[in-house]
Amino acid sequence: MLILLSPAKRLDFETPLLTRKSSTPSMIDQSSELIDVLVTKSPDDVASLMSLSRDLAELNVERYQNWEPEFTKQNARPALLAFCGDVYVGMDVARYGERDFTHAQKTVRILSGLHGVLRPLDLIQPYRLEMGTKLATDRGRNLYDFWGPRVTDRLNDDIAERGSKLVVNLASNEYFGVVQPERVNARIITPTFLDENAKGEFRIVSFFAKKARGAMASWLVLNRVKSAKGLTEFDDLGYRYDPHRSTPQGPVFVRHASATS
Repeated sequence: MLILLSPAKRLDFETPLLTRKSSTPSMIDQSSELIDVLVTKSPDDVASLMSLSRDLAELNVERYQNWEPEFTKQNARPALLAFCGDVYVGMDVARYGERDFTHAQKTVRILSGLHGVLRPLDLIQPYRLEMGTKLATDRGRNLYDFWGPRVTDRLNDDIAERGSKLVVNLASNEYFGVVQPERVNARIITPTFLDENAKGEFRIVSFFAKKARGAMASWLVLNRVKSAKGLTEFDDLGYRYDPHRSTPQGPVFVRHASATS
């Protein structure tokens, strides 16, 4: 099984690390190409390109200027411990032991605008570059053009190495858009998480769905789940599999209002 996640905008480079293990991203050369483009941008350029405030634009311009192609434990930290958005709050990796980090390294892949594909223990330096950014490069008008087939090729290499037959897509549409599904050499399933509102209707609530995607990713890691059938047993955060709303490629998990009260 291979589990796909999105990265997060919010970063944590202060909290003590939960593991000493680390690895080097596999697409550093491509990341360096993007940095070479980004360092030419002014704060005004970055603010416009990424719809950021002036302060955030200046922060990220400084990050691009300080970015180094040599990743060390002094200037970087493992991606899984650097991202701290809603998905990663849902993952709650404080529960992980060393064997869990090792298993996550084998099964989890984080899609990244700057790095293409990251393993959980791959070192990253602080950055912000969302996959939907319309950053023009020699390869095209945006990051989807830049990465082209290379993200899918990298995933296929991991699938072949692992002997995986299943990809669980827990990434957002923005990030999964860089994958070419028809070329992936495994079955892809994309879970959906629905919450009940006051009217008894079930809807996707973005904040809750992000936490649920993270919770499912950790649940799959911690329980060493290997099959699509095993995935339907997910019951964290009050969600339960709903066979009536589900399809073979799109399992649906619902949470009743009573489960959150």
